[in-house]
Amino acid sequence: MAKLKIGVIGVGSLGQHHARVCTELSNAELAGVADINPERGQEVAGRHKVPFFADHRDLLRQVDAVSIVVPTTLHHQIAIDALAAGKHVLVEKPITATVAQARELITLAEQNKLKLQVGHIERFNPALLAASPHIHDPKFIECLRISPFGGRNTDVPVVLDLMIHDIDIVLSFVDSEPERVSAIGCSLVSGREDIANARLEFRNGCVANLTASRISGKKERKMRFFQEYSYVTVDFLNPGVRVHKLKGDPRGVSDISQVMEIIEPKIGKVEQLKAELGSFADCIINDTIPLVTGRDGLRALQVAEEIMGEIEKRNQRLKGKT
Repeated sequence: MAKLKIGVIGVGSLGQHHARVCTELSNAELAGVADINPERGQEVAGRHKVPFFADHRDLLRQVDAVSIVVPTTLHHQIAIDALAAGKHVLVEKPITATVAQARELITLAEQNKLKLQVGHIERFNPALLAASPHIHDPKFIECLRISPFGGRNTDVPVVLDLMIHDIDIVLSFVDSEPERVSAIGCSLVSGREDIANARLEFRNGCVANLTASRISGKKERKMRFFQEYSYVTVDFLNPGVRVHKLKGDPRGVSDISQVMEIIEPKIGKVEQLKAELGSFADCIINDTIPLVTGRDGLRALQVAEEIMGEIEKRNQRLKGKT
């Protein structure tokens, strides 16, 4: 069977790795790259000995599927072009800049019977994969995702840049819909919100507290899931999982560790991007549902928009008081 032909649109700091990984897949091959910067595009194309296209629409004629790795504001139009041309699409997160645009992509993909996968790459993190069997009906979730300022992705607020990863993960584990959202955030260096905190209250009683910052002194990616009789900690950056499980009655015990069992699941060695692109190729070849569907991307974006709306309302109130 011939390998699936994948093209990469946008070969900047992240897209170049999409191109590299496509050359390493067993079930697919890199068929070409496109970029609005000819010098950059030709350099990456030459590195992998594939054609370069200055116009992504010309690339679409040569491939079965594309990975779209361009600024968020361009996701919608390029994905529309690809889906209209009958090509399967993996689009980086967030799926689009607006909910209306996301719905349009989903409708077109479904009408054309095409796969639409969203690049929420943390779903492929080996720590999360190891933790997943131990997470059941969480009651409270804490998320921390912070980084030093790097000057990238400043076309979108930190909610769409970083927090949306954790929004997607929370939604994947909580079998309920948010009924109340509160949030704060502020811009310090980029002109868009650089730090944000959000509280999601779900209909089933679960509460999630999410903090994201791109102006911190260090890089950290952690989540904690609290549930009946146990809690689970996940470190995404230095992949690790600890499951704290109650094994006895804690009442009257002075040291809780006496009735707690700690499990540290084995973490597999996984290159997340290779797992993501390999999964994308698999779902096309085997006609299965992507791990992160367009509708998953839409749900995460809907919640992100609510969070950003709450931040805007609060900031407007504060301006009115000054």
